Amino acid sequence: MSMTTANTSVLIRSEIFSTELKDVLEEDLMARQYVRWITEFTDGDQFTIPSIGDIEARDYQEDTAIQYDAIDTGEFNFTITEYVSSATYITKKARQDLFYASELESSFVPKMSRAIAEDLEAHIFKEGQPRAGDPAGYQDAGALNNINGAAHRWVGMDTANSNRTIGPKDFARAKYALRKANVPMTNLVAIVDPSVAYHIETQTGLSDTTYNPDFRGVIETGLTTGMRFIRNIYGFDVYESQFLPLCGDDQAGTSETIDSVASGANAVCNLFFSMDPTVVPFIGAWRQMPEVDGEYNKDFQREEYVTTARYGTKIYRPENLVTVLTSTDVIV
Repeated sequence: MSMTTANTSVLIRSEIFSTELKDVLEEDLMARQYVRWITEFTDGDQFTIPSIGDIEARDYQEDTAIQYDAIDTGEFNFTITEYVSSATYITKKARQDLFYASELESSFVPKMSRAIAEDLEAHIFKEGQPRAGDPAGYQDAGALNNINGAAHRWVGMDTANSNRTIGPKDFARAKYALRKANVPMTNLVAIVDPSVAYHIETQTGLSDTTYNPDFRGVIETGLTTGMRFIRNIYGFDVYESQFLPLCGDDQAGTSETIDSVASGANAVCNLFFSMDPTVVPFIGAWRQMPEVDGEYNKDFQREEYVTTARYGTKIYRPENLVTVLTSTDVIV
């Protein structure tokens, strides 16, 4: 008996599944390298670093009493504030029935660790940004936050087409602000939203060497590639991140009006600072590094996995942090 397509159709699989699982794409993480990690924080949840001020020089006249000045002192308090977890499970029935059970289960620990790493990334970048209650060292929303007469927070100066974004002058102004705050002009870093990189890469006259002799190379290579910068603008190595905080108190996305310029809702905070070892802007400590626990829950008939961690981060050098607010809209 001959076999035709008609009478063999029941033997044709209507859908064929791959032996591999498609995973989601993940953003590069970079914030950990911008933190001074405390290693001598061995117990408790609060760490104190004493601080001292400067001594003033005064004019002196012969045969008069010298005036003695006491050195100002203070304390920097750092607290372990974050206790985070990431957990999931697989039921016994799913283990029995799923073709991909082993592949799925083997992904649990890496994905839980990744979730905690992303939580840490966002926490680091939002340190120093406005918070309800105006804690010491944190910037105030809707204000220039002047230090030694130079603003450390403003809305992007390139306002073409009402698109508040960063232009080359913002890099120069950020450098000026850091210089006025006595921050070393070494290892300067700018962390910007991808919309900022897009604007700079596509703006008219980009090949003009007025801003920077190497600036014209941006149109050939772009600003960044992954976690590595390609171009340097006014001394800043430029990186991109999608974990930057939003504007407003507690990063709620509330529009800020700074020096009569409104950022608009959900503006992103682009960060400028120096990574000179003497003035690292952020401080942090782990009380518990990510730790995995697993057990079988007989009541629910499932294998459960949980990763927990305890850590704290805080702005350590507020003078070494400039924030420029920009819209994330892009003009095509």
